[in-house]
Amino acid sequence: MSSRFKRSGETISRYFNSILDGVLRLQGRLLKVPEPIPDNCTNNRWRWFKKCLGALDGTYIRVRVPEQDKPRYRTRKGEVATNVLGVCTPDMKFIFVFPGWEGFASDSRVLRDAISRPTGLRVPTGCYYLVDGGYTNGQGYLAPYRGTRYHLSEWRNRRAPNNHEEYFNMKHAAARNVIERCFGLLKMRWGILRSPTFFPIETQCKIITACCLLHNLIRGEMAIDPLENELNGTENGETNQDGDVLSTIEPSDQWTAWRNNLAMQMYDEWNRNRH
Repeated sequence: MSSRFKRSGETISRYFNSILDGVLRLQGRLLKVPEPIPDNCTNNRWRWFKKCLGALDGTYIRVRVPEQDKPRYRTRKGEVATNVLGVCTPDMKFIFVFPGWEGFASDSRVLRDAISRPTGLRVPTGCYYLVDGGYTNGQGYLAPYRGTRYHLSEWRNRRAPNNHEEYFNMKHAAARNVIERCFGLLKMRWGILRSPTFFPIETQCKIITACCLLHNLIRGEMAIDPLENELNGTENGETNQDGDVLSTIEPSDQWTAWRNNLAMQMYDEWNRNRH
């Protein structure tokens, strides 16, 4: 950049950080305020998940850190990365982004930290997010049945579910996949997220958040996103919310019973329609 614009490295750095901070100040406008799935939803992917706000998951983004910090940032695959919590709506817009945790941290630990912070993730009482099996199935966070077929690749070749748990997992995976697609689109669009940079770790985390904000801006302004077609060909905040919110993730018999009841309703309807 310095060579292209004939400016000193100090000038380039100063303006880069100025623009970066400017983008981050738009969080209140660019992060999507979640809206629960309505009772009259007709979208086949989401209609069973009434009051659902979207989906969340963690993803690794490689970073460069001082030598003494590398053990803490090393993932199970040996990469030096930050574990980024992302939360998105059914239309693939980010609601909340939380980078910075070291790569060794589990997804559930990152989520617990995110909801414990004063400006962290908020889930209004009565609403929930779809999460994968790495998280606790508790009020506000609907997880699939463990020890049961789940991933979309396991449902190819028209393999029919054998019981209500398998059918629930199949529908859950199809809806929750929106966060995987969101991450895939984010990394496909922004090359700076595909390899570590030489910025300080604090700046690298700011860049991750800024890319998510610009992702939302693009999704809001473009009726058709050409990159989404490429994604189809591959495998693969501040919110203004009033009222009570959930600040813990704890399993409960009531939440488990509600999931079982929902799974049975889904499976019974599917059985009636196919016979």
